Amino acid sequence: MAVLITENCINCDACIEECPASAIVGADESPLKGAEHTYVKPEKCIECVDAAVPKCADVCPTEGCIVWDMPYTETYNDHFVDSDDYVIRVHKKKGIMSPEVSPRPFRENISIDDRTNRVSVGETLKLYN
Repeated sequence: MAVLITENCINCDACIEECPASAIVGADESPLKGAEHTYVKPEKCIECVDAAVPKCADVCPTEGCIVWDMPYTETYNDHFVDSDDYVIRVHKKKGIMSPEVSPRPFRENISIDDRTNRVSVGETLKLYN
């Protein structure tokens, strides 16, 4: 996963169309009960590792709305499986698409401290002046 949309989200949904992995859904499609803002599916997010910056953060008009989270890898399986921030998709044959089952690519240059502290993607990658 690696990115999380915070309560600062204004639900403009600009990020939904930009996501190349179709990992972002509006609040009305969020698997979280009572969701009030746009949601990133951790089992699908690829942090746009093939681009200069994550596309969601690049188009987001709200500074600090999109923050780093832990890499979606086996090492951080419990972080995602046991979290109230996420509902991980269940595949009919493979079961829960946890980081142990389906790890995702991530930006290795983002420190674990920045991820733990949920630092803004834009701040880290200098998207803001």
